[in-house]
Formats: sequence, C-alpha cells, structure tokens
Amino acid sequence: METSFHMSLPCFSVKETKNFYIEVIGASLGRMTQNWVDINLFGHQLTFIKAKKFNFNASNYVFEGKILPSFHFGVILESKAWGSVYANLKEQQLEVVAQATFLKDKAGEHTSFFIKDPNDYMLEFKSFENSENMFKA
Repeated sequence: METSFHMSLPCFSVKETKNFYIEVIGASLGRMTQNWVDINLFGHQLTFIKAKKFNFNASNYVFEGKILPSFHFGVILESKAWGSVYANLKEQQLEVVAQATFLKDKAGEHTSFFIKDPNDYMLEFKSFENSENMFKA
C-alpha cells in the first residue's frame, strides 16, 4: 500500500461538499452517511463531517509578491495531471486564485493555484518542476 494522507474537516453541508469534490474537482466517493463523507482526492482521504458554524479565518501572507491564504490544504500532482485539473476548473468557470509559478529557477520551483470549496476552505493544486526538489532548501 502506498502511503496516503488523511484529513478530517468540518463542513456546512455534506451534500454540497460531496457534489463539489466529486462533480467539480473529479474526486471519487468513499463511504458516506448523513453526517459525514469520505472523499478520495488523488489517493488521499478527506473526511468532511457536518458541523455547526465554524471559522478557520487566518491572516493571509505574501510569498513572492502574491497574497496567499495561510490556512489551506491541497494536493501535489505531476504536471500533466495538474494541467488537466486546471483546464477543467477554468472550463467550469470557477474562480482560480493566485495561479503562479513560485521559486522560479530555484530548488522547489512549482506552479500552483487555489480554489475555494463550499465550506470556504482554500484548496491548492501544486506541481513541482522537479519532484525530487519538493523538500530541498
């Protein structure tokens, strides 16, 4: 078994969250009840649990001149898959936030964009120029 990541987060609506990740992003459905849903996001398990009002507002930060959300999560894809996801989301006319290449010509060079899900989470899609440099300083 490959190592996969699991994250559990509160959500406002299980149905809206499921529809966004399955119909819009193209993830696949795992287990589901009235109160929670498991989403397979590129082999990683996201569990969304229906909750009352919650707030993860945090200050944004600036990186290489771009204002980015400090609270976010995402997935790292190879460049072809990243391009396919990006094109699909743009075609659906979703607002893409901060699409840019960071650390150009340096270790860790990557292209990235963010979108907001129905719970106001910022979801990042990232692709490294050289995946071996993911953790290099």
